[in-house]
Amino acid sequence: MLSVLARIIDIAMVVTGALIAAALHGGSIWLNDLQRTTVLFDCLLVVVFFPAVGIYQSWRGKRLVGLMGRVAFAWLAVELAGILMSFSFHQSGDLSRLWLGYWALATMALLAGSKACVHVVLRQLRRGGYNLKAVAIVGGTPAARRLIAQMRARPEAGFNPVCVYDESEAPGEVALDNVRIERQFESLVWLVRSRAISELWLTLPVSEERRIHQIVTVFRHDFVNIRFIPDVRTLSFFNQEVVEVLGVPAINLAASPITDVRILPKFVFDRLFALAALAMLAPVMVLIAGLIKLTSRGPVFFRQKRKGIDGHEFEIYKFRSMKVHQEVSGQVTQATKNDTRVTPVGRFLRRTSLDELPQFINVLKGEMSVVGPRPHALAHDDIYKDLVKGYMFRYRIKPGITGWAQINGFRGETDQIEKMMGRVKLDLYYMQNWSFWLDIKIVALTLWKGFTGSNAY
Repeated sequence: MLSVLARIIDIAMVVTGALIAAALHGGSIWLNDLQRTTVLFDCLLVVVFFPAVGIYQSWRGKRLVGLMGRVAFAWLAVELAGILMSFSFHQSGDLSRLWLGYWALATMALLAGSKACVHVVLRQLRRGGYNLKAVAIVGGTPAARRLIAQMRARPEAGFNPVCVYDESEAPGEVALDNVRIERQFESLVWLVRSRAISELWLTLPVSEERRIHQIVTVFRHDFVNIRFIPDVRTLSFFNQEVVEVLGVPAINLAASPITDVRILPKFVFDRLFALAALAMLAPVMVLIAGLIKLTSRGPVFFRQKRKGIDGHEFEIYKFRSMKVHQEVSGQVTQATKNDTRVTPVGRFLRRTSLDELPQFINVLKGEMSVVGPRPHALAHDDIYKDLVKGYMFRYRIKPGITGWAQINGFRGETDQIEKMMGRVKLDLYYMQNWSFWLDIKIVALTLWKGFTGSNAY
């Protein structure tokens, strides 16, 4: 019923948008014959195409921005199809491009506004205890506790935990986090078939395949949504996103959390920012190069192999800040406070992080990003990959010149394992919560406070 009403509202918005466009274009709301035909054609497409892209699916517990994205895509596709239809009848010249533009914008605004209003109203109703879906959880696992906590933390999603079915619970237990426990399978069956339950969530281990199959078989003729929510938190580092691979659903346990589509703004920003930085800082970099040459023997640049995205090695560039010396094969000695290997000029460069400026060349080459986890020496990778959980996962994205860990004080020497664990924790937080605006925030904070620090030496 609600989906039918949603379709009617969407068609009304398309027609209203066309009338508004006519009023803006010609001062009258009346449409000519070609405009009416185009509007009718687009209304038919809305009925067919909008459901195909998932606009009328349940958005309970999902983000409004996802719905808005689909609505924008679907409406623009419908509008384009209407224009192509007019071309096929050789009538496109009679359609005002200004009217089409007004129509596209007005309808987009009306569709977005109506969807947002419905979304907000439903959220408030659910917060007030209306329009709720009763949920029974199968399995008294830690995952079940987390689901109960999530349902209570997000009442606007409209899920109400009614009971937990679990035969393995201790006999004295009658509730799990104040949700009653049902021990008899017959009781669960009665709840489902009396329509007291509309959602059945299975939080059983993957090894319980026989039990899962039994539950699905028993309820195969009942009108209850059965969802399998495996507990894979111990196997992965991030929120377990469900993706489609060759038409088959898959749970990402170890995959890049930033997709190709989302990475496009970061890709463009990196190149433009690096180009601008190199252009503006060229005089400073020439001056630094001259000072290095005048005050110590050796090359201007320090180059060292580091791991980049997906573990591909590249050569990182820095201004040389130490006297030329020979490291023991397979070993890298970190700079320490008052390190005698550091030159006077190098000490200033390291203190102000100016030794990192040549890495904008790495960014231009596509080997690094402006913002991302800092790459460490290969010898350190070999040490920490088995000591710090998630250490190598940092290389699922491009390493950066600055990062979330650096602006939160994790710079310089990692002489204790706890320091590296702190860095990795913040790097993983950045990867899990990445957005283009988070990158901008990190760059701004780096410019504000990140050039110096007590740990930079």
